[in-house]
Amino acid sequence: MTTRMQANRSLTRRGFLGGAAAVGALAMLNRPGAALLAADAPVGKPDSVFNGVRIGAITYSYRGGASTAEYTLDCLLKDGLSETELMDGPIRSFAGIGGGRGAAQAGDADHAKLRETQLAKCAQIRKMYNDAGVNIHIHKFPFGQSDEEINFNFEVAKALGCKAITTERNDEQAKRLAPFADKHGIWVAFHNHTNNVPTMEDIDPLFSIGDHIGFNLDIGHYVAGTKGKSPIPVIEKYHNKIISLHLKDRTADGGNLAWGKGQTPIKEVLQLLKKEKWPIYADIELEYQVPPDSDPVKEVAKCVAYCKEALA
Repeated sequence: MTTRMQANRSLTRRGFLGGAAAVGALAMLNRPGAALLAADAPVGKPDSVFNGVRIGAITYSYRGGASTAEYTLDCLLKDGLSETELMDGPIRSFAGIGGGRGAAQAGDADHAKLRETQLAKCAQIRKMYNDAGVNIHIHKFPFGQSDEEINFNFEVAKALGCKAITTERNDEQAKRLAPFADKHGIWVAFHNHTNNVPTMEDIDPLFSIGDHIGFNLDIGHYVAGTKGKSPIPVIEKYHNKIISLHLKDRTADGGNLAWGKGQTPIKEVLQLLKKEKWPIYADIELEYQVPPDSDPVKEVAKCVAYCKEALA
């Protein structure tokens, strides 16, 4: 494990009691959804760091289930994942953060107290997850329009113990966010789709914007968007600016398939991370169609097994 990774793990664990089980954390918080923890969840804390490569999942993979912090944690534990990129739904529901802009209009003491309460709730999410053995390395929570909303998003990231915030690629937005990212020491990792993949001919202009502006590289979208090119040269070129990868198997013509059936070199990418020991999170994103006799938790488990075998 590299020094950079050790420092990140140390940050996410700091200040919390070790050894508490997930059920105990949920019972202590006495929140609805605690009963969702299933008897078939793995015993003990999960460990999805395989030969130094941190395998996690973006919790979008569990869409269709309850959008709560407790249910999402249960899914991660069932899949044996100790890392995650947490979507905004579970954060909002647990911390009482609304989706509208109205609450951010106020500048009075009541609004400041509300924000303080919401951040305390985010710290409770962190403790719940950390006590269960799960590190929230990134959150994906949309940025608001005002400076107050943007700053609050970075405060949420710190309360959750995140290294970065992910959002869709937008170079103009990057210019707005860069000073906040530098101020807080939290990365903004921009996610590519098929139509905005990183530039390879020269240095991508995104990197001239700020020291904490980076990539959340979706390797499946890269393959589909470039009609079959490998993402490995991108990772080699920009590894010091790539915070995380999204893992999915797509084809050059845009198909989204079960892992091992498409053209995305998932195994080769994971072996590259293992070889070079780069501190890049590798997050499963379940986007292929779930078979009728299965469910997202079972399918993510297959992807975890694929990663483990690839890194053996």
